[in-house]
Amino acid sequence: MELVILDTAEEIASRAADAIESLLNEKPNAVLGTATGSSPLPLYDELTRRCAAGRVSFKDVTGFMLDEYVGLPEGHPERYATFMERNLRSRVDMAPGALHGPDALADDLEQACADYESQMAAAGYCDLQILGIGADGHIGFNEPGGPLDSATHVDVLTEQTRSDNARFFDGDIDAVPTHCLTQGLGTIMKARKLVLIATGANKAEAIAHLVEGEITPDWPATVMQNHPDALVLIDREAAGMLKQH
Repeated sequence: MELVILDTAEEIASRAADAIESLLNEKPNAVLGTATGSSPLPLYDELTRRCAAGRVSFKDVTGFMLDEYVGLPEGHPERYATFMERNLRSRVDMAPGALHGPDALADDLEQACADYESQMAAAGYCDLQILGIGADGHIGFNEPGGPLDSATHVDVLTEQTRSDNARFFDGDIDAVPTHCLTQGLGTIMKARKLVLIATGANKAEAIAHLVEGEITPDWPATVMQNHPDALVLIDREAAGMLKQH
């Protein structure tokens, strides 16, 4: 695992964009895993700028989202399919329909998970997976306590995660869905490269466990210690609880 501590979210975004630009220049039809939340937004802004400048193209890229809320209707502004369309897909030259997500509106959610896993397997899984991290150490929506080798599955969001995400729902925790579909930790680990972004003091405890702690289901992101090519990009606030940095 490579840990890089930078001063600003913009520097982090630039370093993450460098990794994606390098991949797409080498493999224009790469499979990219995308993350939602506030952490990757500066990265999507940077990728949009680089695409407009002709430095990088997404026209042959296939994308797979990490997760999706259960219970939000099509077109809801906080639905992750809507988020990714708004913040990345529509802003670069990625083809309409090239960015896929799990079908959280399906009648049979277990089957939807199996279908999404099969879709990713058929694509060869992700060449590069963008990740954020929750304050409780979740990546994707893999909440603490689940198996470290899980495939795409239905998960129950913890009170902490729903509280953290209430800011996207006008501060109303009751408006935050209770369930989600998420790539499993085993699915995420199949990506050839992982790029995790974290900023702010509220992520410091999770980062300390990720970088210096034991691998444990109590802090799901710690499974990344077993990955052969993981890049962790954080600011100084997120590094605040590390023993050595």
